[in-house]
Amino acid sequence: MKYIVCEKPGLFKLKEKSNPQKVEGQAILGVKKIGICGTDLHAYKGNQAFFTYPRILGHELAAEVIDIEENNQNIKVGDKVIVMPYISCGQCIACKNGKTNCCTELRVLGVHTDGGMQEQISVPINLLIPANKLSYAEMAIVEPLAIGAHAVSRAQIVPNEFIVVIGSGPIGIGIMKFAQIAGAKVIAMDIDSGRLHYAKDKIDIDHIVLAGEASGDIIAKITDGEMATGVFDATGNKEALEKGLNYMANGGRYVLVGLSNGKLEFEHPAIHAKETTIMCSRNATLKDFEYVIDILKMGKFPVDSFITHDVSFAEMIHHFDSWLDPKNGVIKATVNF
Repeated sequence: MKYIVCEKPGLFKLKEKSNPQKVEGQAILGVKKIGICGTDLHAYKGNQAFFTYPRILGHELAAEVIDIEENNQNIKVGDKVIVMPYISCGQCIACKNGKTNCCTELRVLGVHTDGGMQEQISVPINLLIPANKLSYAEMAIVEPLAIGAHAVSRAQIVPNEFIVVIGSGPIGIGIMKFAQIAGAKVIAMDIDSGRLHYAKDKIDIDHIVLAGEASGDIIAKITDGEMATGVFDATGNKEALEKGLNYMANGGRYVLVGLSNGKLEFEHPAIHAKETTIMCSRNATLKDFEYVIDILKMGKFPVDSFITHDVSFAEMIHHFDSWLDPKNGVIKATVNF
């Protein structure tokens, strides 16, 4: 079977290997569609944390079951399944407390172990989520949307509060939509006006702010001087992460969703005066995946406009570099098998 491997930063190779063999407790899947995410882009550029090469990328998987043993989910050969790409130990303190998303021994497909950029893959059955009622396009975006849903759940949003979402990429857009569904008044911020207008036109976000020196003043005007009680960073950019607190109201919370590969600095008096709650949001749980699936079934997310670039497996290597250029307007790119 064919697979694509990232040999080192900036270099993909199309190769062939044997099909996976059946292993007890695992299912063999045929990959049908895969989403390209920021993790893949960062790995290709060589600035992804927790990463080693060579690596088969890809963890946003829409797949079909080729071979599977009897299982308590009653998943059968031919079923469509989404893969939860987070392999947890089930034994650590986080797992015991239901936080498998931040297991102490966590391995993520496509990051710590080889992912889905291959025609077939063998994965533990307990990572599979039945998805016969979704299209492959919907299935391929469940994982990134679940990350946004998890962040919104962490923040415990209440109706009519103002929140700011910094970064209008796929994760940020997911945060906006689920915060909106939860009843929040959402302010989107980005340096890319095209993405901001997508948020306004397709996600129905009422307030968009082009990031710059006057951002805080604009947010103050929108919120009648009170600022936002919730601020989410979905950029992972060090400068943006350190500035996000400026948009937060006293008594608010700051949710770090994007990952920066380095140190962050905050002035203690500034965060102390606001009695700031700083929390991180990592990955997602089964509950988040199930919630997103329900939202997609109800047609509450604009899947067609969200997927802006779609190519075949054979064409991916030739297109990947272009997806790194903001001028090309990529929101979500997907690959078909």
